[in-house]
Amino acid sequence: MKIGLLGGTFDPPHLGHLIMAEHVLEAMHLDEVWFVPSHVPPHKQESALVAEDRLRMVERAIEENPQFSVSTVELEREGKSFTIDTMKQLQNQYPSYDFCFIIGGDMVQHLDRWHRIDELQELVQFIGVGREGYQLDSSRGVKLIDIPRIDISSSMIRKRLAKGKSIRYLVTHQVYEYIKEHSLYVSNS
Repeated sequence: MKIGLLGGTFDPPHLGHLIMAEHVLEAMHLDEVWFVPSHVPPHKQESALVAEDRLRMVERAIEENPQFSVSTVELEREGKSFTIDTMKQLQNQYPSYDFCFIIGGDMVQHLDRWHRIDELQELVQFIGVGREGYQLDSSRGVKLIDIPRIDISSSMIRKRLAKGKSIRYLVTHQVYEYIKEHSLYVSNS
């Protein structure tokens, strides 16, 4: 099986994540895309939400697409989520699967700073997708996929929610309902 891995904090998961996954699935002729929520990403601050809420939102976001699923490999491992550790674990668990790792344009620019990147690139093909404001460079062996540019970010969604603004049409209805039901990202001021 050919599996695309899409890692992230998903704090919250939004339509940009789903569009990215769908376009790479099709362009690379993948069987599935696995969303891999990180426990503690090495390149970011702590998540705004606990892992359980982020996991539940990802599950709801992808529930209507049978080719999307969630891998909890990084949540179970805890600690910092280094991609090299994730890839080694998944390849041990699924030795007959062919994995590729999907990254946004912002990550393509900083790939040379990833933990043990040379070893990691021996294990997995990186698929870079275009993102507004970032110049894509395939010099590190990243396969580039062009997708529709949709300028949505989790941080923008969190800011909108903190100000009491709508996030309708930025996240799936299921994620929107989960956020409302659990009063997530609400400002205390």
